[in-house]
Amino acid sequence: MTKNWFRLALLLPALSSCAVAQHSPQVKFAEMLTEESARKHLTTLASPAFEGRGTGQPGGAKAADYIADAFKSYKLSPPVNGSYFQPVHLVRVNYKVDDFSLNGQKYTNGKDFFIQGDNKKTSFDADEVVFIGYGIQDPKHNDLSQVDIKGKVVLLINESEPKDAQGNSIITGTKKESDWSTSRFKRLQALVKLQPKLILATGGNAQELIARFGARMSGGRFTLDNGNTATPGTEQPPVVHIKPEIADLLLQTKGTTIAQQKQKPTTFSFAGKLRADMGLINEKYFDPNVLGLLEGSDLKDEIVVVSGHYDHDGIMPDGTIFPGADDNGSGTTGVLELARVFAEAKKEGYTPRRSLLFIGLAAEEKGLLGSSFYTANPIFPLANTVACLNLDMIGRIDDKHLNGNHNYIHAIGTDKLSSELKQITEKANKDFVGMEIDYMYDDPKDPMKLYYRSDHYNFAQKGIPSAFFFSGLHPHYHTPEDTVDKIDFPMMVKREKLVFHILWEIANRAERLKVDSNKQ
Repeated sequence: MTKNWFRLALLLPALSSCAVAQHSPQVKFAEMLTEESARKHLTTLASPAFEGRGTGQPGGAKAADYIADAFKSYKLSPPVNGSYFQPVHLVRVNYKVDDFSLNGQKYTNGKDFFIQGDNKKTSFDADEVVFIGYGIQDPKHNDLSQVDIKGKVVLLINESEPKDAQGNSIITGTKKESDWSTSRFKRLQALVKLQPKLILATGGNAQELIARFGARMSGGRFTLDNGNTATPGTEQPPVVHIKPEIADLLLQTKGTTIAQQKQKPTTFSFAGKLRADMGLINEKYFDPNVLGLLEGSDLKDEIVVVSGHYDHDGIMPDGTIFPGADDNGSGTTGVLELARVFAEAKKEGYTPRRSLLFIGLAAEEKGLLGSSFYTANPIFPLANTVACLNLDMIGRIDDKHLNGNHNYIHAIGTDKLSSELKQITEKANKDFVGMEIDYMYDDPKDPMKLYYRSDHYNFAQKGIPSAFFFSGLHPHYHTPEDTVDKIDFPMMVKREKLVFHILWEIANRAERLKVDSNKQ
């Protein structure tokens, strides 16, 4: 027994050398993925000059140009009729405020107020405001019993309800508040039915929402353009949530304040000039997907997609930038780096058998719109698209692993459609990288539902084996603090290398991936 083990021990170095020799070109090109190169791309993409790469914003257009220039420098082919750009037809339904003033003082949407409404673009003009206390219409307390507000501008306290001297609700007779307070929209919905011209609502909750979200609440909603040219909007009155201090400026002509009215609400009219021009509008955008093709050899008609969205939250009207270093500057960098090293491999004679399509996707943050557009308008037939490997946030250590193993990656969806994709992922990891592969987000009971929340999912819906490579959520997700200095570059590059080895195998194996499972 000992003698046999000794002989085996002598053979192991030779076997190991054979394995390394067999994979030496693959290993060589994987080692070209470096921290220095990744840092250069990501520092640029997440810099102030790119203003958070917002959809429909100059920073987003700048990022698209940067990706296209990189693809060109790698000598990837421009596959969209000789262009790297596939314009994504978008419509932003936006609540636009051209003017809003009270008593001659102009105020700013997202800074001084925010609007809850879907009215058509309308000019509002009034010289009188009706204060209606809490705006409650209940048999035990009705702020509107003596007033008709149809066609008028009204101001109300949009929180809590009147209390007696003991602090009990006038409506319930107890410390417990009624559903006029606990139901978020009840009082406003009841007021809208009375057809006022416009509703001014105030309270601490308005102040808090403006402070927390500010201009982000005025960014509009993007959708794919379906060709509908109808003017959006309804005839319902908008609700303008204003800070309490602005309401107090209006009420000072009556010698009262919101705080005083909370103690003993009354209903009265007062002189107050309102001028506003605001409402829903349609705005068309054409933010592009950016595509670069590395043509394969004998199986070049089969396509492997490598994707990552380049957009993020952009710059707010107040100048706040959301850099999106991890989300998804890291994934965009990964796509660029993989394109670079596969292009270098081809230059040195190692052309992949299948073609590789590298895509920087637009408008993911607006609802996976870039990938949705591509899969509805594919440049290459989806029937010939054998896999999608999607990189979205690969640069950080998440909350789960922060105090544990940093040497990990979340691989999401690898066996949802193809058992072979998971097998390839695990073998590539075992042979070349040696990370923990965390499959927690593959659990159908995952409350985050992350499998459905990145661009790979639109490919998976078309029956294309797809995987989402991800380093996880962290406290700076979708905040201005998602910056380059927090990126773990050694782990980010290691994750790029895993995707490289998976991609190398899928691109060069004899058979395309089998679609042999249908997991939720």
